[in-house]
Amino acid sequence: MINGCQEAIVLCGGLGTRLRSVISDVPKPMAPIKNKPFLAFVLEYLKSQNITKVILAVSYKYEIIQEYFGNSYLGMQILYSIEKEPLGTGGAILEALNLINNNSCYVLNGDTFFDVNLSYLNLKDGKICVALKHMVNFDRYGSVDIDKDGNIITFNEKKFIPDGLINGGIYLISKDIFTPYKVNGKFSFEEFFQVNFLSLRAKACVFDDYFIDIGIPQDYQMFIDIN
Repeated sequence: MINGCQEAIVLCGGLGTRLRSVISDVPKPMAPIKNKPFLAFVLEYLKSQNITKVILAVSYKYEIIQEYFGNSYLGMQILYSIEKEPLGTGGAILEALNLINNNSCYVLNGDTFFDVNLSYLNLKDGKICVALKHMVNFDRYGSVDIDKDGNIITFNEKKFIPDGLINGGIYLISKDIFTPYKVNGKFSFEEFFQVNFLSLRAKACVFDDYFIDIGIPQDYQMFIDIN
């Protein structure tokens, strides 16, 4: 692997409120796709990317996740960072970093699937590198502008865009990403990123690979249909 990183944090604490009409009583990453949970596809993907250790950042009904995946899955070590109360994506990452041994790790959302080559993400002199997805005709996501060297220059609000880049929810971060900032307790990683991207020297890699977010019932159904 180009960046040598083999540890990943997967955010699994979402309540899945928009999916309530389709699934109930399980954490969103455990939404069933035929005979296995969505999170199994994410972990299979991580295995294919040579990840050896995964931290599952869990809260809502985490016992269901723990019971299914245990302490080892597909030969990868599985550890659990258990939130006693919901910490938001930022608080969950801050907590889970205590279980990371190396200087950097990947962070993924447990309810999205983005089939990128993780080794292309590179921190260079920054604290974070994000995988961006090229999309056409969208209004569901905010967009991101980058310069020719892959430095992030702007985050744009949600609006209809005929052609642009969105945050694909996969990051390579430095273990000390939060150190200079006064963060603790509950906070949103996405907001932290958008406020501090310049001081973080945020980098981006653009991918055209398959991407799906199962947070919306029709996309969840689409993922079931192709698997």
